[in-house]
Amino acid sequence: MDINFCAQCGKPLTYKVIGDEGEQKYCECCNKFYFDNPASCVLVAIINENNQVLLLKQNYISTKNYTLCSGYLKKGDTLEETVAREVLEETGQRVLSCEYVQSYYFAPKNLIMTGFIAYVKASEFDSSNEVDGLMWVNLGKAATMVEREKNYSGVHLDKCIQWLKTHN
Repeated sequence: MDINFCAQCGKPLTYKVIGDEGEQKYCECCNKFYFDNPASCVLVAIINENNQVLLLKQNYISTKNYTLCSGYLKKGDTLEETVAREVLEETGQRVLSCEYVQSYYFAPKNLIMTGFIAYVKASEFDSSNEVDGLMWVNLGKAATMVEREKNYSGVHLDKCIQWLKTHN
């Protein structure tokens, strides 16, 4: 979301040079800079003890393809806490450990997506109202089933498969 007005006084922002950052939005009245920072979220490939990935069916994203678990960072949470919270909320699985894989910038929503692999011991599913279905799938097959146009699930799953081959 572009910021065009000061959050404190409501006046329109102008531009002012700030060090190496160059021209940035600025409120002359409050003497405050504003930056159009992206929102932060996690994108998680959930892997069980059988080396299967958990795919989510979320019809608001795609009615034909599956996706990976994702969610927004909340104030005060670390990335790892966000991974554990989102995995539990959306799937009912408890994260044993997680590892950073890669980050992605998703321009349509101005998101910085931090990609992780989360390891779980498969347990009973407990999905949220955001999830229309869950299933464990072998990694090779999963790569053909994930959404590749509306988000980074397919790209991230490909990176995770490569990462697992070199780190296991």
